[in-house]
Amino acid sequence: MKKEREQKPKKKSDIVRIVIMGICCIVFIGCAIYLGKYYYEINHAQSGVSQLKDMIDTSDVTETASTSDDDTTARDMTAYVEVDGRRVQKKFANLYQANHDFIGWVTIQDTKVDYPVMQNMDENEFYIHRNFDQTYDGSGLPFLDIRCDYQKPTANLLIYGHNMKAGTMFAQIMKYDDQKFYEAHPTFRFDTLDADGEYEVVAAFYSQIYAEDDTTHFKYYKFFDAENEEEFDNYVSNVIQLSAIDTGIVPEYGDELITLSTCAYHTEDGRFALVARKIKE
Repeated sequence: MKKEREQKPKKKSDIVRIVIMGICCIVFIGCAIYLGKYYYEINHAQSGVSQLKDMIDTSDVTETASTSDDDTTARDMTAYVEVDGRRVQKKFANLYQANHDFIGWVTIQDTKVDYPVMQNMDENEFYIHRNFDQTYDGSGLPFLDIRCDYQKPTANLLIYGHNMKAGTMFAQIMKYDDQKFYEAHPTFRFDTLDADGEYEVVAAFYSQIYAEDDTTHFKYYKFFDAENEEEFDNYVSNVIQLSAIDTGIVPEYGDELITLSTCAYHTEDGRFALVARKIKE
């Protein structure tokens, strides 16, 4: 019998290579699990939103016969219903019945921005990581700042939404940094429990969250109402100056504004904001 060849001891470099390959495999598997979990949660969240959208009553409103010349009264009798003592638009009755924090629906045509808007008056960021059922959800839901009153309404309605890497929630409002995209999408809708609303885009810009004691930078996220015309005009002037697009629209004191705000990653604590004016009927 031939002598078996003696196995050569592994070199130190071989051991190091094996260890590195093992670490790479672990990292790869970990990343795959993380991404799989992330996109599963995103899809689950989107599926939940689709189910909520199905709850909107899109049936044709049949106007009741009325002997009155007041057509508005006739329409109101059919377009609104009472839910737990609150008069709401008929189309949103099911959603409001399911969760009284629901206040409306925001939609930007031909984008993924098509979501319910919430407002919890006890905790401002309640829906930052909660879904409509109020259970944990990394995507959260768009929510209106508690310092805003959509029924009054205040001069500016500030709605927050996550910038999800999958392009969901408010990620696609950042497309408004492009003039051509704006020109193709000059308006969007925010329909509330009380009334439908169409808004024309005024400005879109990058910003960030500044220190509380910083008095040199414009803080768009601090504007909810205007005590006077000067304060309103100052806000409008700043957002137009910062805007990445030119809309030619200059709101006037008394106009109703809305701001959609999301995180941006151009700087630490970065933000992107889309400001629009309600189109008067």
